[in-house]
Amino acid sequence: MLQKIGFLPGFNKQITPTGAEAQWTGGENVRFRYGTPEKVGGWSQLGDKSLTGSARALHQMVNKEGIKYSIIGTNRILYAYSGGVYYDIHPIKTDFGALTNALASSSSSAILTITLSTTAGMTAGDILLLENVTVPTGSGYSASDFDDKKFMITEVVDATSVTITMGSNASAAATDGDLSVKWLYPVGPAEQVGVYGYGISQWGGTVTNPQTTTLNGALGDNVYGTGGSGTSITLTSVTGFPTTGTNYIKVDTEEISYTGVSGSNLTGITRAARGTTRAAHSDGATVTNTSDYAAWNEAAATTDKVAEPGLWSLDNLGSTLIALIFNGAVFEWDADASNATSTRATIISGAPTASRDMLVSTPDRHLVLFGTETTIGDTTTQDDMFIRFSSQEDINTWTPTAVNTAGTQRLAAGSRIMGSKLGRNAIYVWTDTSLFTMRFVGTPFTFAYEQVGTNCGLIGKNAAVEVDGAAYWMSDNGFFRFTGKLESMDCLVEDYVYDDLNTTSNQFIYCGINNLFGEVMWFYPTADSNVVNRCVIYSYLDSTPQRPIWFTNASTLFPRSTWIDSAIFGLPHATYYDASDDDSFDVTGNTEGISIYYEHETGVNYIKGGTTYAVPANILSGDFDITQDQKQGITFRGDGEFIMRVSRFLPDFITQAGNTIVELDLRDFPNQTAVSSTLGPFTITSSTNYQSCRARGRSVAVKISNTAVDSNWKLGTFRLDVHAGGRR
Repeated sequence: MLQKIGFLPGFNKQITPTGAEAQWTGGENVRFRYGTPEKVGGWSQLGDKSLTGSARALHQMVNKEGIKYSIIGTNRILYAYSGGVYYDIHPIKTDFGALTNALASSSSSAILTITLSTTAGMTAGDILLLENVTVPTGSGYSASDFDDKKFMITEVVDATSVTITMGSNASAAATDGDLSVKWLYPVGPAEQVGVYGYGISQWGGTVTNPQTTTLNGALGDNVYGTGGSGTSITLTSVTGFPTTGTNYIKVDTEEISYTGVSGSNLTGITRAARGTTRAAHSDGATVTNTSDYAAWNEAAATTDKVAEPGLWSLDNLGSTLIALIFNGAVFEWDADASNATSTRATIISGAPTASRDMLVSTPDRHLVLFGTETTIGDTTTQDDMFIRFSSQEDINTWTPTAVNTAGTQRLAAGSRIMGSKLGRNAIYVWTDTSLFTMRFVGTPFTFAYEQVGTNCGLIGKNAAVEVDGAAYWMSDNGFFRFTGKLESMDCLVEDYVYDDLNTTSNQFIYCGINNLFGEVMWFYPTADSNVVNRCVIYSYLDSTPQRPIWFTNASTLFPRSTWIDSAIFGLPHATYYDASDDDSFDVTGNTEGISIYYEHETGVNYIKGGTTYAVPANILSGDFDITQDQKQGITFRGDGEFIMRVSRFLPDFITQAGNTIVELDLRDFPNQTAVSSTLGPFTITSSTNYQSCRARGRSVAVKISNTAVDSNWKLGTFRLDVHAGGRR
């Protein structure tokens, strides 16, 4: 007898396939619209270039002339995209000017040395812009290999020299190269890594033998030791300090590792160890041995502290782009300038120089910084819970007076501000434990603050969105929504997500909206990955309190490091990060992967580098079984008392382009591995009326997929021709 098989929308991964009868259990590159599964739309590469590094922020804006810009911030470079072209608008930290005999080559080596006035603050991976180059004599290079090109620093050699890597070896050694050098503002590493140890920085631990002494000589804010050179630090005394293995000291808030002791010197030092921040320290500053920290007398088995990655916060005040480097300075870029794409962002005068997050409050037009400095310009005063906002429509005025609207506020619940979002009626501010609202109220207070949620902190800086007056976010302990009241969201894929989540890389979690289909998406890294490789989606338009619709996407094609909806360009845009590919169009010696910029919901395929590829999609149901009695005969969705024989199925698609593959997965017992019908898989065309299958099992699951270019489908209601067999 023919039986219709219907399914509830969304995935249910909280129960077994046997328990998920009449439900979907998983799939890739599918979505639900009006309760029905369909293949997702395709995507195509914007421009023909691969960007340097990992894209961490995406913002779109329109200038007064109607020119649309996408601003893409990677961990190395800030790009503006317009009219199919990428422009480097990254700010310059230091202009070293013209340097004589400063470029040196080595025979049969691609490594070149650049001599600068100082390398203080530089690290491998930073970007240098070279200009006005006179190549080293006999090197085999030409000026065109260097002029107006960017290079990634391979190594910081010492206090005045760095190396870069060319694409080919030099012919001869020479030291007579002249050039001009500009150092682009560092953003941060492409990866977020954990730091292991014993109660890092006294984090929940104790210390054994807390020997202390003082510095004998000042330390600069650089990678070097006493005197601004070398890898050693001179102490007043080294009595009691460990002498073998890798050990640690703490000076102010910075931890420094060392590997040896010579006289009164600690040798083999590495600055900013254990995820701390490098800083300058005066002669006579207290030095504490931190080598013997223990977490309640036990060695730490997991990550204690995390070194955070390079991130951006992007927004605009009218036609002025505002860009904040995470835990760094804030910059502006004028999109109305006549030569906007040939200019660079510049630091905002008078603004704080170290902040965790930023946004523009509209319509009141205040620039707001979160986790910022209590003393403007002093990075050592950065307070992770401190908020500071500029005067109205004046991004250069930050000190409150009686005649401006600048101000400050420190939040009380939590240990650090994680992120913020502009909502319809308020600014949402999340700490690691709580949610606050920040509302413009005018003079004399400017903003009012209210704590509206506890035990609901934000897991990562970009893990929240606001849409249609509701905020959605991912916390350490589940998904939440705020619509005037705090709600913990029921999620039928929650264990699937949280049981395989890399919390060490929490800052890579990115939440985006696809408003064309009413979806909120979280892109996240699994436990075995340091980059985003999976997605979980909530359908906010079709969900009901009785049936929240969630689904996942583990396709290797779909991970996105950033996402933005269709408000400006008409279709969603996103970036994909490939850590294994260094084919950057604008940086020589890139070793930190590339990002590709895509437009989504375009056709049914994906286009990369001018080549069209299929978007393979699949969806798998839970198990169906049958019951039979003398009065009603066969009852579908029964208790599995009888073996089921499926002689044929009748496909039904609302839309279908190309061929679709159908499989019937069979099993006799719940713990058995499902086996596909021996006659399958079955290729279904748009003209297929029915398909003979001769499948036999106590339960059957249906899998629908496609693998070919130009294929597309939207599922209707399948029917199976089912007969009862025996009980065994």
